[in-house]
Amino acid sequence: MKLGVFTTLLSNLPLEDALKYFRSLGIEMVEIGCGGFPGNAHADPEILLNDSKKLEDFKALIKNYDFEISALSCHGNPVHPNKAVAADFDKTIRNTILLAEKLGLRNINTFSGCPGDCETSKHPNWVVCPWPDDFTEVLEWQWNEVLIPYWKDLVAFAKNHGVDRIGLELHPGFCVYNTESLLKLREAVGPEIGANFDPSHLIWQGMDPVQSIRKMGGDAIFHFHAKDTKIDKANTAVNGVLDTKSYGDELNRSWIFRSVGYGNDYSYWKDMISTLRMVGYDYAISIEHEDSLMSQNEGLSKAVSFLKDVLITEQTGAAWWF
Repeated sequence: MKLGVFTTLLSNLPLEDALKYFRSLGIEMVEIGCGGFPGNAHADPEILLNDSKKLEDFKALIKNYDFEISALSCHGNPVHPNKAVAADFDKTIRNTILLAEKLGLRNINTFSGCPGDCETSKHPNWVVCPWPDDFTEVLEWQWNEVLIPYWKDLVAFAKNHGVDRIGLELHPGFCVYNTESLLKLREAVGPEIGANFDPSHLIWQGMDPVQSIRKMGGDAIFHFHAKDTKIDKANTAVNGVLDTKSYGDELNRSWIFRSVGYGNDYSYWKDMISTLRMVGYDYAISIEHEDSLMSQNEGLSKAVSFLKDVLITEQTGAAWWF
């Protein structure tokens, strides 16, 4: 396993300045945003695909600071019911795939997306219960008429350009949000669909990331985000975990995102990392810092320090104890 970071944390800095800082902390891999919700401050496919000099400069910069790129990320909603919005996200994903091809990368990360409830919808409709029956009908339409056809077509495009690991981040608000929905889409579309496994989104839903990792297995986990969540027991006891209050209203929310170690302890994270090893995952542990109680520097530096004590980086070799 290698310690990584999602560089959007420092989108306010030029890429070279960000890389210098990340290298000073001992980070080995970088996940780079290429548009959509993460933005494209450090890698704009529209530019890099059309300017060979800038593409070579980008590659040289990454090499000069001795980083590997773990994935290109372009999180968005390519099945948004607003056709213009969907087309924009789809273009970003396809351009990201083309850039990955130029860089010799197999991995991109994004969201599954969420359609509306019919062809004339204006907004996404995330279904979370089976009754009244309207919801089940909406869910079937979303999956069979929109989601599966879209991802079959996108996967075919990606494979033609050497990208065969599309990591979907399990996130409420999108059709793929838990273990079951990820495996459902993977079964329908193919093994090119896997998880960009972010435990923070599972924790606030009440899931156990260790059990989710065991269920998915190493073949279905393509990338990993190191981000934590702290459940506020008092607020959750009153209102449950479905919380629409602002992320800035930390005192009254049922849960908030935290830097690793501030939501759950060493034992919790060591179990998670050990389970990743047991199922065969041996790739990036990419820090995504979205802790609203900590600065960019403090949140990242504390996460790095914590994970250096948690990650398993060496091969086991032969069993010497028997």
